[in-house]
Amino acid sequence: MALGMQGQVCAPVLRKKLSFVDRYLTLWIFLAMAIGVALGHFVPGSAGFINSFQHGTTNLPIAVGLIVMMYPPLAKVRYEKLGEVFRNRRVLGLSLVQNWVVGPVLMFALAVLFLRGQQAYMRGLILIGIARCIAMVLVWNELAEGDADYVAGLVAINSVFQVLFYSVYAWVFLTVLQLGIAPLAKSVGLYLGVPFAAGIVTRFVLLRAKGETWYRTKFVPRISPLTLVALLFTILVMFALKGDLIVRLPLDVVRIAVPLVIYFAVMFVVSFWMGKKLGADYAQSATLAFTAAGNNFELAIAVAVAVFGINSGEAFVGVVGPLIEVPALIGLVRVAFWIRERWFALEASELR
Repeated sequence: MALGMQGQVCAPVLRKKLSFVDRYLTLWIFLAMAIGVALGHFVPGSAGFINSFQHGTTNLPIAVGLIVMMYPPLAKVRYEKLGEVFRNRRVLGLSLVQNWVVGPVLMFALAVLFLRGQQAYMRGLILIGIARCIAMVLVWNELAEGDADYVAGLVAINSVFQVLFYSVYAWVFLTVLQLGIAPLAKSVGLYLGVPFAAGIVTRFVLLRAKGETWYRTKFVPRISPLTLVALLFTILVMFALKGDLIVRLPLDVVRIAVPLVIYFAVMFVVSFWMGKKLGADYAQSATLAFTAAGNNFELAIAVAVAVFGINSGEAFVGVVGPLIEVPALIGLVRVAFWIRERWFALEASELR
């Protein structure tokens, strides 16, 4: 998706728009849920057929779907941009603190505050809070005219951190809920480690063989739809297995949505404000804000399914996550432009 061309001085800036698929992502998720419920309710034996592919605690089609879902975002990451981010230590430090200290702690607090008594939902929300965004943040950042190179570096850093520390973070934050680290480490190794390695190998091998332009304009557009297809497939299967139990869905969605919306808003505004205080320009501040506010729901879903099961409340929270995040972050793109007009007035006037 290419940015619109900027006109002459005093001409309005043409802002980038979401593609048709991305614009209606929430609708696609709702449809996958509805189809899954319909299958589970009206097609006898559908749940038994899905469970026939179970191997130990792993449902093989779901495992393949989750790995495929994680691969495109990790293949898109420009790992070679890490050096550029490390040069600005203050902004890098702020990003690391926001993503790996403030974000997880805030989500943990919100989970305890709003979902006390619902242990499964609490765990699901915590798993989301420690999964830092490495995919859709690229879309939100581009829509808000953030720093493209900077977001590439931050995404690369978050990708590496997740491979190394996600299972440790999960163990630390879920210790009070008596969950061991072994199943988490195994799940992260499978659902993040495999696509992470594949993404790195794919990128550097194809960049050398075909070049940056071919990789960005030909290969990436071909693999990008895999994430959405795999996500919708996972959602459909999960809800097919739930069947008649989905009668409680609306109220549960609201309960999960409230802490998520608060999380997005707080992380976004605070990160924007802190970026400005550190002397970052609008583009860098926007990148910091969206990187801090977004989450890697694909990873959270994968770990929840692997550790707690497809029918678990933890997995259900993971599915509800993108349903809430998409409209919330689209709204925050508009907030970013509002902030630019007021907090970065000089920069805004130069763009007119």
